[in-house]
Amino acid sequence: MTKIQVKDKCFAVSIPEAEILRQVRRVASDISRDLEGKEPLFLPVLNGAFMFAADLVRNVTIPCEVSFIKLASYAGMHTTGTIREVIGLAKDITGRHVVIVEDVIDSGITIAHMIETLRQHNPASISVCALLVKPDALKVQVPVDYCCMEIPNDFIVGYGLDYDGYGRNLKDIYTLA
Repeated sequence: MTKIQVKDKCFAVSIPEAEILRQVRRVASDISRDLEGKEPLFLPVLNGAFMFAADLVRNVTIPCEVSFIKLASYAGMHTTGTIREVIGLAKDITGRHVVIVEDVIDSGITIAHMIETLRQHNPASISVCALLVKPDALKVQVPVDYCCMEIPNDFIVGYGLDYDGYGRNLKDIYTLA
């Protein structure tokens, strides 16, 4: 296992890039099939979902749009339980088929908040697409329509996920060693 140092923590590879990309292609194919003819609006949650979103939409085969939203709920390695909207919704989503693109769903609080907020704008539908889901960490049950992988409740970094702003550029996903 390859190990790396990010700031003061040691991490080991847990999901190699090739497996990540294989799962992203699978989910993109499912979305393309399920939303054929609907021209979805992908709404990636910044900062963590930027890499996943880029790979995902490059593999989606139907016409679509992308806009971004930025929510914050983490401080260091822990979720604060409080969600701050840093960059808000920039598109009119009335009657649109919206796909929320999230890097990791752990507590479910952020996604639940986002779904509730988006519903107020009367979209035709809201789907949730997550790179990673931590079922053992869920505090709120949320619908996850598309999931690349389920993982244990470990702290991870890489492929857009960070530790205090560092490690997003790593191609693989690493788990705290």
